[in-house]
Amino acid sequence: MFSELSRIVDQVSRDKGIDKDLLIESLEEAVMQAARKKFGLQRDMEVRYNEELGEIELFQFRTVVAEVVNDHVEIAMDEAVALDPEVELGDDIGSKMDDVGDLGRVAAQSAKQVIIQKMKDAESDVVYEMYKSREGEIVNGIVQRFERGNIIVNLGRTDAIIPARQQMPRRSYRPGDRIRAYLLEVKHTTKESPLVLSRTDDKFLAQLFAEEVPEIDEGVVKIMGVVREPGSRAKIAVSSSESDVDPVGACVGMKGSRVQNVVQELQGEKIDIVPWSPDPARFVSNALAPAQVSMVVVDETRKTLLVVAPDDQLSLAIGRQGQNVRLASKLLGWNIDVKSEQKYARFMEEDFQSLLAVEGVKDKLAEQLYDADITSCVELAGSSVAGLMELGLFDEATAEALILAAAKVPPPAREEVEEDDDSSDESIEQGENESTDLASKTNAELREMCSAAGITGVSKKTKVQLITALQDLAAVGSTDEEESSS
Repeated sequence: MFSELSRIVDQVSRDKGIDKDLLIESLEEAVMQAARKKFGLQRDMEVRYNEELGEIELFQFRTVVAEVVNDHVEIAMDEAVALDPEVELGDDIGSKMDDVGDLGRVAAQSAKQVIIQKMKDAESDVVYEMYKSREGEIVNGIVQRFERGNIIVNLGRTDAIIPARQQMPRRSYRPGDRIRAYLLEVKHTTKESPLVLSRTDDKFLAQLFAEEVPEIDEGVVKIMGVVREPGSRAKIAVSSSESDVDPVGACVGMKGSRVQNVVQELQGEKIDIVPWSPDPARFVSNALAPAQVSMVVVDETRKTLLVVAPDDQLSLAIGRQGQNVRLASKLLGWNIDVKSEQKYARFMEEDFQSLLAVEGVKDKLAEQLYDADITSCVELAGSSVAGLMELGLFDEATAEALILAAAKVPPPAREEVEEDDDSSDESIEQGENESTDLASKTNAELREMCSAAGITGVSKKTKVQLITALQDLAAVGSTDEEESSS
């Protein structure tokens, strides 16, 4: 069993990088456990590795007595003298036991398991010491096999694992394929793979740029933040410590060579390189590119940004399924609300603000009510429960609660119009009467009149003003026609 043991110990130590003394200690412990299984725990035994002979020796220690009662722990004087002529009664003397190769199949199997476990522990220590300082680097390997959706990668001295959640979507590999990944974690364990790799971590993208861009390695260009939706799109914010170095240009490279190498490694993932700025308004404008931004309102207390974009740039700023603004929000660490110029103008109206002042009404619900011609807290308070329920936005209890809450909100302030001199009293009275007649109409009647005139998305007050102006224009037009005919 232990023939050529010394040569095997040397070879395993060299191939696995395990200390030779640790291997010998493992062998001695394994043989000791096997001996105890065969001879029991009563005997006092000791195992030693004889390096000169290249074998494991097993010794039994017994006390020298005049009369032996238990031969497992005692030895007769005459037998002890044969082993050591100078022995005396009461001394402990050791004697070499039978060849450890004769311990039996069960004992040998037990020794084998102990040796295997000890080697795994030792190998885990070696791997941990070798890779713990490389955590956060990119490593190269070869796809070995697949286990329950995980990829096992051979790194040469050991295997690593890429869990299913750390793999790029819509990308398949075959055994033998070369692969690059980010060393995410180095564990000190023997139960599972000690090395965990990732291709979806944000830092993987940062490390790829660090390898491609010398200015990053030199510290001239710094990566200020990275966010990704792996396989789809990513944003990376960069800054420069030197005014004559363009951080974006450095990352893009000549004719886009540097960024294209990174894109190819990530199987076509789109990458936006964003100039970093300490000013959140400027930073968010850069982060939402290529969309243009008209205005940014910063709320530092709540860490929120209200971004106003031109109507034709709104969809570009938001991105497909909100991806662009979602990534920008993660990159800045602020909440970002994007509105079109038209919606922002509506948002700033006193009537709309009065809707927002109603308890339980948020931005989205306020816009839905506004589109349904309920344009202020006054109109909401004057609505019926049945009318609100027809909108299909909430149930009866919620409708009642909103009407009661709207009644508690002070109505929006109205500007007072100064009266002109008496010479225009008649025209003013006529206009006031017309406005009063229009203002007394219901929302449904005004909506029908506005729809016929092509007017949508305005408050009841604005509807009245616009319809009055249209009626005045119509009256002027009819007068001109009479004069021309006469």
